[in-house]
Amino acid sequence: MQATVKTFDPETRTGAVYLDDGTELAFDANAFDAGGLRHLRLGQRVRLRTTDETKHGRVTIITLATFDLPPLPVPPWERS
Repeated sequence: MQATVKTFDPETRTGAVYLDDGTELAFDANAFDAGGLRHLRLGQRVRLRTTDETKHGRVTIITLATFDLPPLPVPPWERS
C-alpha cells in the first residue's frame, strides 16, 4: 500500500504517514530500518507493509514509493 509522509524524526527514525483514504499510521524505527532508507521528507510518497495488510495493522516496513517491497518470507512449513 502507498501513503504520504506526515512526520519524520531523523533522530528516533520514527514518524507517521497518511494513507490515501486519510487514515494516519505511525511507524517505528524497526519499520524504517527495514526499508533501507536514510531519510524521509514531509509529503514524500512511500510504500509500506503492515502486519495484516490492512490500514489497522502495525507498519513493518516503509520505503520509497518508487522502490519495490521485498518479498514476504516463506514460512518453514511451506518450504519444499
